[in-house]
Amino acid sequence: MQGWTACDFRIRLTQPTPTVTGADVERIVRRDFPADRAAEVLAMLDEYGKETWQREPHRVRLAALKLAAGDIKRLRYEIEGAKRDYRDVLGPAEYPGYTKRMFRIGELPQDEQQRIIDADWRQYQDWLTRRDRPTTP
Repeated sequence: MQGWTACDFRIRLTQPTPTVTGADVERIVRRDFPADRAAEVLAMLDEYGKETWQREPHRVRLAALKLAAGDIKRLRYEIEGAKRDYRDVLGPAEYPGYTKRMFRIGELPQDEQQRIIDADWRQYQDWLTRRDRPTTP
């Protein structure tokens, strides 16, 4: 098996994938943005998902909302990025720890990889289920 290395045979751990709905998107918009901007934010979010190649609209819209953290200018930036490549939004929003180490993750022991995956899942679930509006420093 010339050309193969031990790294090629490492077991890849799977990351959990959130299952979200349009109701989740609306709830987060109302939580993270002022009421008088909700319609504007929802219209901006609806720009993603119009093309057939734009996958998982609710999930990607939530990722953009998470990265925007209540900042409408940042939301515009994230939606534009998602329209080019949705993975640029999903990775940092759902899997921030894993994404930072993506190209070297295979070098880490399996238990460390799992710790990163678990921490990423917890931070996403904490964000998704939080009830209050984020505070700005």
